[in-house]
Amino acid sequence: MKFDVEKFMAEIIAKNPAEPEFHQAVREVAESLEDFLNDNPKYIENKILERIAEPERVVMFRVPWVDDKGEIQINRGFRIQTNSAIGPYKGGFRFHPSVTLGSLKFLGFEQTFKNSLTTLPMGGGKGGSDFNPQGKSDMEIMRFCQSFMTEMFRHIGPETDVPAGDIGVGAREIGYLFGQYKRLANQFVGVLTGKGREYGGSLVRPEATGYGTVYFAQHMLALNGEEIRGKTAVVSGFGNVAWGAAKKLHELGAKVVAISGPDGYVYIEDGITAEGVDYMLDLRASNKNIVSPFAEKFGAKFIAGKKPWEVKCDIAFPCAIQNELGIEDAKALVANGCKYVVETSNMGCTAEAVEYLVANVEFAPGKAANAGGVACSGLEMSQNAEKRSWTAEEVGAELAKIMKGIHETCVKYGKSADGKVNYVKGANIGGFIKVADAMIAQGIV
Repeated sequence: MKFDVEKFMAEIIAKNPAEPEFHQAVREVAESLEDFLNDNPKYIENKILERIAEPERVVMFRVPWVDDKGEIQINRGFRIQTNSAIGPYKGGFRFHPSVTLGSLKFLGFEQTFKNSLTTLPMGGGKGGSDFNPQGKSDMEIMRFCQSFMTEMFRHIGPETDVPAGDIGVGAREIGYLFGQYKRLANQFVGVLTGKGREYGGSLVRPEATGYGTVYFAQHMLALNGEEIRGKTAVVSGFGNVAWGAAKKLHELGAKVVAISGPDGYVYIEDGITAEGVDYMLDLRASNKNIVSPFAEKFGAKFIAGKKPWEVKCDIAFPCAIQNELGIEDAKALVANGCKYVVETSNMGCTAEAVEYLVANVEFAPGKAANAGGVACSGLEMSQNAEKRSWTAEEVGAELAKIMKGIHETCVKYGKSADGKVNYVKGANIGGFIKVADAMIAQGIV
């Protein structure tokens, strides 16, 4: 029995039409695993990849709410509970107009492998809504979150499904969601992560994804006898993830020369300052979703309507959204001497871009490089279970250890005979094995 990628993908596409992001995510994993599966036929016989690609449960529901003008608004809510073989479902809520069933299926599929790589007991899931928080008042966001949780609360729990934040869901939204869950369930439990410190949140959590991706980059560079100090970096986005990455890069002596938003990017010739890093949080809190005010405040150059990948750099960190870096962007980075691309958004690069980058630079996929966020969420779950708070030093040390372990796993399964590491292959095989073995042990469920 042989695993045939094209036959497998034909079945996936037929069963999941009009879901291109999901198809893209599944194909990447299938192609990476082809040789491994054929060398280990027990996974083919048990149809493990077919089962992982089929979510265990999909919840979709109506979210009615009333805006400040007294008008009724209606959004859709979703929760994709992808795989619980190694722990309760774990993955963020995303509030963004681009949210669809297919986009969340892709994210839940990716999350399953990412969570496995952390070695923490967390299954994969994802959820959210096509609600857009941008331009909404706090009261509108609160009313939406309460309506959303009124349905969602019956599908989640500390030993069942533990959501977190994602795009459009920060500390404010998590607070409103947690408050409504507590009211409905009459329980104060760690059912959400990314909470405020006052009610069970963890230190370092807001920075964790950005910090983790920089830690991963450090290990990539070290494998080639290089260090991050003195390197020039480009970061896309200006939210929590980009902020965390920029903050840690600045602390470690790298020079961040660009950040970006939907309106364009800011070129910072001398590198972002500590004050500039702090101001990224003000930008996010403004709810305007634009980056141009940064240029105005710090006298930097704003390039409207363009992506930052045309800027000369040593390391690129896509930190914004899926498929933000295409083939022409990849070629521009390589032409300008970029040596490392560390995918920090989920599937931040198109399939064509990934293929080109793997062949020309050191490329880290998001499921490995951005796992610091969910790793810290897992640590928050542990703190909630223990009814205690760890110090920033304790959390930081655990996060650094987890990212080091993920890098080692990628090298173990992705290193070829010539010494080059295919991080995509290494991450996919390393993430697959733990889930697959647990699924076989638990039977056909």
